[in-house]
Amino acid sequence: MSTFKIHDHDSAPAAAIPVLDQAKSGFGMVPNLVGGLAEAPAAAEAYLTLSRLMSETSFSPTERHVVWFTINAEHGCEYCMAAHTAIAKGEKVADDVVSTARAVEPYGEARLEALRQFTLLAVRERGWVGQEAVDAFLAAGFTRQNVLEVVLGISHKVLSNYANHIVETPLDAPFQPFAWKQPAVVR
Repeated sequence: MSTFKIHDHDSAPAAAIPVLDQAKSGFGMVPNLVGGLAEAPAAAEAYLTLSRLMSETSFSPTERHVVWFTINAEHGCEYCMAAHTAIAKGEKVADDVVSTARAVEPYGEARLEALRQFTLLAVRERGWVGQEAVDAFLAAGFTRQNVLEVVLGISHKVLSNYANHIVETPLDAPFQPFAWKQPAVVR
């Protein structure tokens, strides 16, 4: 059982109140992840900033979600996989992209699979991907900008995934229909 609190406006440190307000404005609620991160206001602010920056990358919504889903699955973050499923559905990401990610299966579309594989390699190898992997990613139609945007996505998800593991963040009601358990075999 976690000893961390999921903060709201009544319990959060004063410095976290503007961050909670920002989350409510952007999400229509304060997600439990942000409530947990509010214990460290700078961490909560960093999460929201990284979320915004990821939405400003050159990735399409589908590609952005492939990056997030890949990292969430690799880290076994049940909270983020459920939350991003809800968000992806709201952004009209194709159902087969979402179901493939949740099953931790390879994508049938070569470009999305190249993105998944590069992201997975970057996570597993802590960025030491090698020029051959970068060249293969570029050959799949991605750019050097995209290489670094994958790193941004990893930074974003390390913050949220690790915090969720430590805080044991409970799943918010809107995300509960999308609850996820990591499959026994991760490819």
